[in-house]
Order: sequence, then C-alpha cells, then structure tokens
Amino acid sequence: MTKATTLPKLMTFAEFLDWKPENSCYELYKGIVVEMQPKGKHEEISVFLAVEFACLFRQRKLDYFLPKQALVKVFADNSGYLPDVLVVDRNALEDEPLWEKYSTLTKGKSIPLVVEIVSSNWRDDYLTKLRDYEEIGINEYWIVDYLGIGGSRYIGNPKQPTISVYNLIDGEYQVQYFRDNEQIKSPTLPELDLTVNQIFQVRC
Repeated sequence: MTKATTLPKLMTFAEFLDWKPENSCYELYKGIVVEMQPKGKHEEISVFLAVEFACLFRQRKLDYFLPKQALVKVFADNSGYLPDVLVVDRNALEDEPLWEKYSTLTKGKSIPLVVEIVSSNWRDDYLTKLRDYEEIGINEYWIVDYLGIGGSRYIGNPKQPTISVYNLIDGEYQVQYFRDNEQIKSPTLPELDLTVNQIFQVRC
C-alpha cells in the first residue's frame, strides 16, 4: 500500500477508531495516522484479485467475504492496517469484539488470507506487516510486488516482479516465490487457478 499523507497528532487505537471518517482510507502506525492512496496499477491488481477470490468463494460455497474498508488491529502499540485485499471468515466474527461497531479485526483466525500490494514503501510490507501479521496468526499473507522493488534479500538479485506467498506453519511464516507464468499455489485457496502474469498484466 502507498503512503500519501501523514497527520501530525499521535493517537491511541481507540481514538483512531472514533476519529476515522467513514469511507476513508487510513492506517495507524504506532499512533501516527497515515492516509493511504493507491496508484492506478495497484488498484487494478487489488480489484482483479478481489473479483477472482469472490468468484471462487461462490463456486466453492466458502463462507468468506471481502470487506472494502475493514481494519486489522495488530499487537504493535497503537497500530492497525487497511490491507489491499482482506479475506474474512464469517464464522469467526462472533469472537471479534470490534467488528460490529468499527469493522475491525483483532484475531488471526478471522482472516484466512491477506494481500498487500507493494508500491513505494516496500519495507512496510516485507518487514513491518510481515512480522505483525505473523504475530496475530494470519494463516496466509501475499506480498504482490509487481514493480520488483522489494529488497534483494526478499526477492533475489537481479530483482524481478514477484508474488511472495507466506504460509503460517507452527507459528512462523514459510515463504514460496512465484514469477512469470508460474501458477500461484495458495494453501488457503488450493483451487485458485491464476498465474503471476495473469495478475500483473491484468486489464480492468
């Protein structure tokens, strides 16, 4: 996700939830409010993935859905994220204390899969969010790096556009990398039939 504007006042997460305007795109990083503004290609990919996932949910009769503006509260102090694509399990929502009032998730079991699309600040996705999503127990995390700008220790050298799929095993993420015409292997959605190029070359 792209960071566009920061607001100077530090907030607690509770203050942020009460302040956050409806139909707005903000995250909270250690008390700092950050407005998110995705770029064109970024938006195309997120919409494409959401449509593909939704079609699969219907075909397989999975009780999952894709909220547009739900937040993920993580263990880090006063931090919560607005993922590019967020898959939610309806069956787990009764245990989510902030869902009904604030559309906010706090438990990894409510989130089968989350996707972040890399733009300018790749360290957020490869370092901060990777750690935080692992800590709260999100089963599967995709980093969609369509520009190939992540650190070489994450996507190799020479850098190239890559989708990294992190799967939670014994409390730790294990990663698989997919490029070019390779088909994505999703532990959460094994029936998914998409290649990397189909995702990166999407025309919405």
